[in-house]
Amino acid sequence: MKGNGTKLFFILAFIAVAGYYLQYSVRYWLEMRHVATLEGEAKETYLRDNNEKLTSLKENIINLGLDLQGGMHVTLELDAVSLVRNLATEGVDSSLTNSLAYAQSQAVTSDIDVIDILVDHYQAKDPNARLSRYFRNEADNISRRSSNDEIRQWLKNQRDNAVGRAIEIIRTRVDRFGVNEPTIVRQGASRIVVELAGITDEDRVRNLLKGTARLEFRLAADPDELRNSLQRVVEAFDVNVEKQEGDSTVTTRENKLMEIFIPQGQSIVFGAAAGPDTAKVNALLSDEKIRKMLPRDVQLMWTAKVAFTGDNAVPYYSLIGVKERVELTGEVIEEARPAFDQYSNTPEVSMSMNKEGARKWARITGSNIGKPIAIVLDNYVYTYPNVQVKISDGRSSITNLTTLKEAEDLVNILLSGALPAPLNIAEERTVGPSLGQQSIQSGFYSTMLGLFIVAVFMIFYYQKSGAIADLALILNIVFIFGVLAAFKATLTLPGIAGIVLTIGMAVDANVLIFDRIREEMFHGKSLLAAIDAGYSNAMSAIFDSNITTFLTGAILYSFGVGPIKGFAVTLMAGIVCSLFSAIVITRFVIDSITKDKTAKLSIG
Repeated sequence: MKGNGTKLFFILAFIAVAGYYLQYSVRYWLEMRHVATLEGEAKETYLRDNNEKLTSLKENIINLGLDLQGGMHVTLELDAVSLVRNLATEGVDSSLTNSLAYAQSQAVTSDIDVIDILVDHYQAKDPNARLSRYFRNEADNISRRSSNDEIRQWLKNQRDNAVGRAIEIIRTRVDRFGVNEPTIVRQGASRIVVELAGITDEDRVRNLLKGTARLEFRLAADPDELRNSLQRVVEAFDVNVEKQEGDSTVTTRENKLMEIFIPQGQSIVFGAAAGPDTAKVNALLSDEKIRKMLPRDVQLMWTAKVAFTGDNAVPYYSLIGVKERVELTGEVIEEARPAFDQYSNTPEVSMSMNKEGARKWARITGSNIGKPIAIVLDNYVYTYPNVQVKISDGRSSITNLTTLKEAEDLVNILLSGALPAPLNIAEERTVGPSLGQQSIQSGFYSTMLGLFIVAVFMIFYYQKSGAIADLALILNIVFIFGVLAAFKATLTLPGIAGIVLTIGMAVDANVLIFDRIREEMFHGKSLLAAIDAGYSNAMSAIFDSNITTFLTGAILYSFGVGPIKGFAVTLMAGIVCSLFSAIVITRFVIDSITKDKTAKLSIG
């Protein structure tokens, strides 16, 4: 009975921590139930007034996975053969073309790395043939003297870098797409698995994921022309509306654009709008009559970064006027890295271009000193710094950044603009909301049924001790969901299966302990002595079985993707929680009951 105070402290602490993290999910669920009872303007008003609170709650709830919420699962594959073809700067002859075609055909049915297939096929035709005749890269020491194995490894490194850049491009696009907790993970050598919960617009997702990222440098619009256009556009949406007030008719002036748009006309900033309203603004400004009011060679683009935060923490984005003509694209960038200004020590991005890019950049910067140049990726303006001096060597810095993280993100954007190979959709699945709701119900019913059967069996077989184990089992489930909420894990249908499995495993330790106690009592020991011996002698078997299962879960988590990871997470969390429940909670309750040496404890 020693250490009961410590056990009680840890039990209460675990309950408090689990309750703290679960309260966000419970409060968010109650809020959503309340929202579901509202309609029309009352619903919109409530959501607007409570946006900050709901956003804060949503960031801390247990997220539902694709199979529970519905959405899309897409597996993208980098076209490694096209990548190799593009890297062959010294030209492609029939020998390499044949090997590329063979590798392409074999990649469909073979699990072997496509680059290994390519190199092996090329060598098989002529063991003395060298792939170095096609590839040159001074930075990586790839030259005529490079062996085929060195070329093989270099091509794999280039493929790995390309997949990494593709993931950054996809993540940037998905973040702006508005998906809650997207899953974007690498699978194997060339594949990227993307899970977008709550999204069912297949065509839009395909375009979002497959489109080749295009990094552009564009000149800014003339501020005076843009300001005049803004005035004409705003006035074009002014309309007189007659309203009946009592017996009289009142004429009021309304403007659909001004309801969702803040005109600014400062420098090249046309105006701003809340994130959810940007699509509505685009629709209004896309009217042909409105487009003719803009300067002839100017295009309006939204910023990628939040310009400012409005009421209730609503993010606002700026609409920037840039020239339609693209002066330079991301293909010319050879290097980009975070740096710090030597005088102010503020973060910036240093980038360098190839010879062709440096020549064009010198012309562009020399002609636009004192004017902003917009850096655009996927039709979003990431920054528009002012040109300070003519840049002749292709090396320049992007300043006006606030944090090092912002500089690092911009580096990823700059490098990701030159994606060297296309992405193809290898697999695509759509899960509808109805299927997700059915999965939730099936998972809930199976969990409750499993819990009920185990609870009844434990009480029937172990009587009062079984009831104690059932109490620990209920707390164990609370702890599991608390762990999932604390780590912001995503609950999936396989994850629910892991919880159901954990319910059975949670009482396994108690079965071992109670049977050992019963065995010790059968050999003549007193109840208290049997309890001590039962817990001591059962520990090795309990730890062996649970540790091996936990290691299996860790392996599944490390090498699995999607649903397999979801199963592994709940399995590992369940094992840890069930060990705590079996060893600490049940022992504390049993010790408390048998504190009086005359007390009886039925073991069955």
